[in-house]
Amino acid sequence: MPLINKLYFRFRHFFSDRFPKIYCFCDNRKSIVKFFIAGCFAGATDIVFLFLFHGLLKWELVLSTSLAFVLSFLVSFTLQKFWTFRNYDEKETVNQLFLYILNAFIGLNINGFLMHLLVVKFNIWYILSQIMVNLFLGFCNFLIYKFIIFRNTKNAVGCQ
Repeated sequence: MPLINKLYFRFRHFFSDRFPKIYCFCDNRKSIVKFFIAGCFAGATDIVFLFLFHGLLKWELVLSTSLAFVLSFLVSFTLQKFWTFRNYDEKETVNQLFLYILNAFIGLNINGFLMHLLVVKFNIWYILSQIMVNLFLGFCNFLIYKFIIFRNTKNAVGCQ
């Protein structure tokens, strides 16, 4: 993570010098901003590896999609744990990974249910429906990651 942190602090310094008002606004909400950036990076990882595996290497689509998903999932978990929420507790990593996978599985099912509801029952355009569902799940995921999966027990009230 030293490379990610180095790039982050360089970007932060550049941003604070050129756009101080916007920087102050974002700095007060940095975990939300970092959550969004990490999610975008994980999404880009998924697309890049899908293109690499299927587009360039001509691997079968399901295999390519699956491998790209697994890699982007690991990127997402790593960035959210260590960078967004600065949770360096190595003893909890396996438990956190299990909860992260469970949350992803539940999110996948909620996504399918809400997409069916919005598109079939309410006749909302599927792209707009997916955007709405993604925003809802992103909000829920942020809260789940912050307060359940990657909570900082050292700073929690009543814990030492």
